[in-house]
Amino acid sequence: MNILVLENDAKELTIIQQSLGGKHNLIPVLNSEQAWEYIQSGEARFLIGSWDASDLKASQFIARVRNSTLSQAVYILLITSKSEDELPPSGMDDVIQRPLKMADLKTHVTIAERIISLTNSLTVAKDQLENQAIFDNLTGFINRAAFLRQSAGELERSRRASLPLSLIALDIDNFKPINDEYGTEAGDEVLKVVAQVIREKSRPYDCIGRWAGDEFVLALPGVIGADAEKISERVIAGVRGTRIEVKNEATLNVKISAGIAGLSRITPSTEIESIIEQARQAMSRAKEAGGNQVFLIYS
Repeated sequence: MNILVLENDAKELTIIQQSLGGKHNLIPVLNSEQAWEYIQSGEARFLIGSWDASDLKASQFIARVRNSTLSQAVYILLITSKSEDELPPSGMDDVIQRPLKMADLKTHVTIAERIISLTNSLTVAKDQLENQAIFDNLTGFINRAAFLRQSAGELERSRRASLPLSLIALDIDNFKPINDEYGTEAGDEVLKVVAQVIREKSRPYDCIGRWAGDEFVLALPGVIGADAEKISERVIAGVRGTRIEVKNEATLNVKISAGIAGLSRITPSTEIESIIEQARQAMSRAKEAGGNQVFLIYS
């Protein structure tokens, strides 16, 4: 573990180094600004600092750290004198008093390690839960609820900038027969391959979601009419040109239909749900016409 050490007393710095140097990578820093640079870079998230023999107090370093938007928490262990009248500030994690003793310092650092480890585990768990709430595990696209939120934001930004917006709904034409004949594992493989094609054939910044089952939706800001059709046709051609192998079975040929709802002018009363529904209706029209094609509704 990297530990920043802000201690200007040479004797106490030696005690810290002798106590912890064998197990941890100690990084001596001259002042709070240098410590902040290491913390911002992510190189260290644990500071042992002298409260009454450094600039931590004058620079309001602890408040600076706690008010920041750092991605990871920083553990602050302060060293203070018994004679210090002013109590260390709120926001510190632990305090140890002089004179420093090796055994006490090791105990405090061990406690800090456990807390940092627990914080890491909680952060990982939180990120996993957030990802589960936003992303579809199979395709990697955002899920229906997340797409509604993100596409609504795209709609509002397009309205303010007086830009057009298109919504594409995509549905695999022969997904049910594949699922019924070859099983859900083959169906899942189809969904993953189709999702990969959609990602490759769309723009990197387009909002793409898995709407339900084998249905996908794309919000394309700044795109209208023929340009939206071209994107849809690229996806259809990409899926049509992809062969999916099924163990002990024939190669699968997958087909997909697309429906587009395009808006050249967005008013304050325009709602994303109605545009999505128009695109899905257009997609149904494409499937009714035989599938493997695009149908456009333009307004």
